[in-house]
Amino acid sequence: MFTIYNNGKPAPMGYSIFTENGVKVTNFALFSDAASGVEVCLFDGDKETRFPMVRTNNVWHLALAGVEVGTEYGFRIHGEHANPNKLMLDPYAKAVNGKPDLSTEESRSWFLMNDHRDNAHIAPRAVIIPEDFDWENETAPNTPWAETIVYELHVKGFSQLNDKIPAELRGTYAGLSHPINLAYLKELGVTAVELLPVNFHINEPHLQARGLQNYWGYNPLAMFAVEPKYAATNNPLAEFKAMVKAFHKAGIEVILDVVFNHSAESEQTYPTFCQRGIDDQTYYWRNDQGRYINWTGCGNMLNLSSDVGRKWVVDCLCYWAEQCHVDGFRFDLASVLGRDTPDFNAQAQLFTDIKNEPSLQNIKLIAEPWDIGHYGYQVGNFPNYFAEWNDRFRDDLCRFWLWKSGEVGAFAERFAGSSDLFKKNDRLPHTTLNFITAHDGFVMQDLVSYNQKHNEANGEENSDGRNENYSYNHGVEGSTECLSEPQKSAVENNRTFAQSGLLMSLLLANGTPMLLAGDEFGNTQYGNNNAYCQDNEITWLKWANFNKELFELTKQTIAVRKQIGSLNRNQWWSGNNVQWLNIHGNQMTVDDWQNQQTKALQVVLDKHCLLLINAKAESQVFYLPDGKWKPQIGTHNLTLDIQQAELSSMGFCMLSDE
Repeated sequence: MFTIYNNGKPAPMGYSIFTENGVKVTNFALFSDAASGVEVCLFDGDKETRFPMVRTNNVWHLALAGVEVGTEYGFRIHGEHANPNKLMLDPYAKAVNGKPDLSTEESRSWFLMNDHRDNAHIAPRAVIIPEDFDWENETAPNTPWAETIVYELHVKGFSQLNDKIPAELRGTYAGLSHPINLAYLKELGVTAVELLPVNFHINEPHLQARGLQNYWGYNPLAMFAVEPKYAATNNPLAEFKAMVKAFHKAGIEVILDVVFNHSAESEQTYPTFCQRGIDDQTYYWRNDQGRYINWTGCGNMLNLSSDVGRKWVVDCLCYWAEQCHVDGFRFDLASVLGRDTPDFNAQAQLFTDIKNEPSLQNIKLIAEPWDIGHYGYQVGNFPNYFAEWNDRFRDDLCRFWLWKSGEVGAFAERFAGSSDLFKKNDRLPHTTLNFITAHDGFVMQDLVSYNQKHNEANGEENSDGRNENYSYNHGVEGSTECLSEPQKSAVENNRTFAQSGLLMSLLLANGTPMLLAGDEFGNTQYGNNNAYCQDNEITWLKWANFNKELFELTKQTIAVRKQIGSLNRNQWWSGNNVQWLNIHGNQMTVDDWQNQQTKALQVVLDKHCLLLINAKAESQVFYLPDGKWKPQIGTHNLTLDIQQAELSSMGFCMLSDE
């Protein structure tokens, strides 16, 4: 039986449990400046018990006795613009029961603020959960940035089709951390996994209406809660923590992709579940006309300039770092973090709050440094404790290898760490997070197999997804099954060579490399470059089609990277450790840099590593610098004769000095 213990306290936010005078007490605290009254509502099955909360400044709070693990709760908000018939979810909810049916106009209407029916029986409810966990002697890897190799993956998609994993564990946190998967990642050589969102999320109304799901998870409803559909057990939080512990034991860090730029409440007139019904004016950005500013493209934009918004973000990051031991965060549409007027400000208070939070001092922070709003593209402009996704690396490298741009200067700039973008404000090379592919866009196999995106399955008439992919199909769009054997082999060989050049460029470049799961073995998404709503074999990794040759090349390149001093010192390259040579073995001149026909160059790192790079469609003869060079890794189309080497088309090869 629930009873009032006392008025409680205004901190911490959400629920907290403590024992006082031998009584187990649960304190509830909720911010709302807009409310004239708030009730905390507890549920015992279908029975609801409501308790009026006490206000201190703008925080409503109350302490109750008799609240057990498994109890569901929510809030009813009273006030001029409130609707107490709608149950509101705690923004600090650590677990949630119930995902709303938004598939029809009628089902959506139950969550509209101008609807006066009581929706507590179908509204998402927060849950009191057990949080104890035995971490034993777990220690975080604390991998230095200079030694970090990030591997982006989806919890479900990674193991769903892997028949080496027990069927009941595939697609789950437990499946991801299965010893077979950990051994695979250790063999590959990556040091950190970056998980697509694992916070509690829901499917957008337009997807539900079409029978689709938000597979990626970028539609968050409860940022403190673990997504339960990836759990093999009935305790998702404990399973998630066990996964982190297993990764740490294997020496691999865990980075979470988090979404603090918008919420699942979408546009102003859409279904309301949480912040909008609690305090709309505080949580969301509006223009002068009172309409939502939609610089995320998702219907709303969270206001993180307010004290409440900033505290919510920092509290959430601390929860995942302190209680779940995660090692870092990648921020989706991170320009929103710095919007304080709401224009972007590199010195925004939230950045200072994050920097000064003790629990986040040794945490890796990665920004996706753009959104679609006013001055939203901010690559290179984040505080120096952030690494940033570098899309200029992606585009320049794809143009160089696949479109034969011949822009060796652009290649060299990106390969050397993009100092034009990042060498400022005491920033170091690790702050460029280099990538060729990510969850958004073509996967590597499709980048070399399709000229056009093929997103028809998304139900948007192929109008969604990025159009500027800089891809090349090597003469055949998609599958080569219709070709004769000689033609098929030729096309597939060219595709493999192109992938090899891209992968080696990524993994041997100065900065922090990020590899997309499956690229190392030739995984395909059949040309879909925006597979956010495809929770099926389009997106799940196809382990049955494993390209062993490509995997071995990727593994060997990662191993070599770890041995090259210039890639592990986190320093900008200079004439002391790098030489840029033309095909004749001489220092590059201005004419060489501007010559777009050669499409080839040599790079010497630390005097004993020689990289031969040929992006032409035909072979290239290189005259090598002095040294006793021997092949180490790369495409298998190299002819070496003392101080001369011939590398066939789309070749990237590394030689070492004996």
